[in-house]
Formats: sequence, structure tokens, C-alpha cells
Amino acid sequence: MLSVSQLNQYYGSSHTLRGVSMTVEKGECLALLGRNGVGKTTLLKCLMGVLPAAAGQMHFEGRDITRLKPHQRAALGIAYVPQGREIFARLTVEENLLMGMARLPGRRAASIKSEVYELFPVLKDMLGRRGGDLSGGQQQQLAIARALLAEPKMIILDEPTEGIQPSIIKDIERVIRLLRQRGDMAILLCEQYFDFAHALADKFVVLSRGEVVATGLQAQMNTEDVKRHLAV
Repeated sequence: MLSVSQLNQYYGSSHTLRGVSMTVEKGECLALLGRNGVGKTTLLKCLMGVLPAAAGQMHFEGRDITRLKPHQRAALGIAYVPQGREIFARLTVEENLLMGMARLPGRRAASIKSEVYELFPVLKDMLGRRGGDLSGGQQQQLAIARALLAEPKMIILDEPTEGIQPSIIKDIERVIRLLRQRGDMAILLCEQYFDFAHALADKFVVLSRGEVVATGLQAQMNTEDVKRHLAV
């Protein structure tokens, strides 16, 4: 579904991504792993078009998206839940959810699908509350729900467990597992919490200093070589 070939990016004179290549297939969860500052978020922003690629190519369902803008990638079916959630703090929960449906045609965007409340029951009781009044965990659930309402073919999640209480981490894990089992969506999960990623991933990619230093299947994640690149 998504293929990345020899992607390079710079921050000033710093070479932040160095020839990154990877693929994400429909129905699978790919875990993107690595310490802080190795280029994970930079890579995700390039995939979404928030940052331009200095060199390399990105294809989505066979189409070259390397120069497309973020809204054009969203229209193709790529959803992005950024680190820090970035919900609209002054809008209500309901208004935030409706914003997620902006890319859909009129009738499909007229009402919020009940499925989102099945995945995140807490949101149904908070529709009138402002997004900024929610806890960090509730905001993360809202951000993921908003992305899912765009009916994506692929969802990119940037550290969804960061700063979240354990009970809500379990809820988020349950939702990602359900999406993976459904089989109609590709999931790119960027995560530092190894156990969370290991429980959900089909494959993994490890970054270090902007380079891919390890790849493999989920069964190969729990090795000393992989953990060496994640240890602080």
C-alpha cells in the first residue's frame, strides 16, 4: 500500500533521514522504532507531506505521492495522528470529530458513525465538552477517532502512548488490534514503548541516526540487536 524508497531529509546542515526505504502492506501493522531524536517523527511528517522530501520517492497504492501536499494525501486515504495529538482545543468533541470527516462527500459526512463510539465509548458522553478540557488520554482517543472518521486506507500513529495513563493505553491497544484484525487498513505505528509495539506489530523497522538499522517480522523484534538500538 505504501512504499518508500531512498528517502532523505535535512534540518539545516544535519542529515536527519539517510536513504530510508520501507513498505507497509494493507492489513498489517508496521512498528517504527528508535530512540528519541533518530528521525522517526521527521519520517512520518515526510510521509504525510508536512515536510518535503529532499530526495527519494514515496508511492501510495502505486501512485507517486512524493510532491503531493498533505490535504491531497489525506484525500487519497492517508490519516495522520501526530505526536501531541493536536486536537482543536476550543472546539467541542463533536466538532473535532466532524472535522475529521471534512474530506468525505456531503451525505457521508453528515453524521458521525456509531462505530466510533463503539471503539471509544467515553467520547459519546463528552460530545459537548471542549477538546482542551479533556485529559491527555481522552484527547488521544479523540485524535484517533477523528482520524478514523476520515475512512482512511492507512493510518499513521506517532507515539500514541506518550504521556497516557495505563488504562487508556489498554483501550488504544484494543482499538489498534481491532483495526488490524479487520484487515482493510494499513497501520504505521511509531512507538518507543517496546511492549506495546511488540504486541501489535506484524513487522518492524528500527531507525538510528536517520538510517534503517534493522527490519524484520514481529517474532524477530525481541532480540538483543533490536533492543540495543532502543535502550537509552
